[in-house]
Amino acid sequence: YNPGGSVKDRIGAWMIRDAEERGLLRPGGTIIEPTAGNTGIGLALAAAGRYRVIFVVPEHFSMEKQALMRALGAEIVHTPRSGGMEGAIARARALAAEIPGAWVPQQFANPANPEAHYRTTGPEIWEQMQGRVDIFVAGVGSGGTFTGTARYLKEKNPRLKAVAVEPEGSILGGGPKGPHETEGIGVEFIPETLDVSLVDQVYTVMDADAFAMVRALARRCGLLAASSSGAAFWAALQEARAAPPGTRIAVIFPDAADRYLSKDIYGKFADGKEA
Repeated sequence: YNPGGSVKDRIGAWMIRDAEERGLLRPGGTIIEPTAGNTGIGLALAAAGRYRVIFVVPEHFSMEKQALMRALGAEIVHTPRSGGMEGAIARARALAAEIPGAWVPQQFANPANPEAHYRTTGPEIWEQMQGRVDIFVAGVGSGGTFTGTARYLKEKNPRLKAVAVEPEGSILGGGPKGPHETEGIGVEFIPETLDVSLVDQVYTVMDADAFAMVRALARRCGLLAASSSGAAFWAALQEARAAPPGTRIAVIFPDAADRYLSKDIYGKFADGKEA
């Protein structure tokens, strides 16, 4: 269900289909989106051969994801790291105003983003866990994965605890905004696609802890998960330690480590110790 290798494949297809049905995106049009990479890959997959695609990417994000976007025919415009995702959003809007027939999916405000996970990810988890889900843990970037999945699971089990995970430097937990190395999650503002009423607890995970989990998942479990997955796993472990025996926890691992090798994903914060 994720041919591009991340949870964002679903929202790419869902947002494009929704825009086509509503007449916002027409044949020969141009898709412009600010993205850390995975949403771009998902959009480029769904747009291949049909639309011109331009992605605005803050300059510090992984080269592997950018290479995949280019392989799918996308053009990439870089913005300074100092401007963060807000700077990329502003640049995307400016480009859209200059290009006739342009459409900006706005993953941070598009209801089709969480809807994709409400219709697919949530039901898949519920079915695969045979209706026994007590705690749901997911990282928060746009909030689409967390919101759509948590909403569905809470409808099925009103007692379910939904845990949101962010890196240090993200503001959801009330801390100050700042830089972080954990890629793909973290909010500089509260997105419209994040329903904070669904959040039962927030874990703010230090980069060192997230990357320690990345190494542990590889060496002990044979799972090549990336830093956002490491952060989610760290939070899930805290929940598991406090929960009674038999508690069932579902954790989202958004993508794999192979698209972050150029950023030394297995060496960061290692300090020579086994994870």
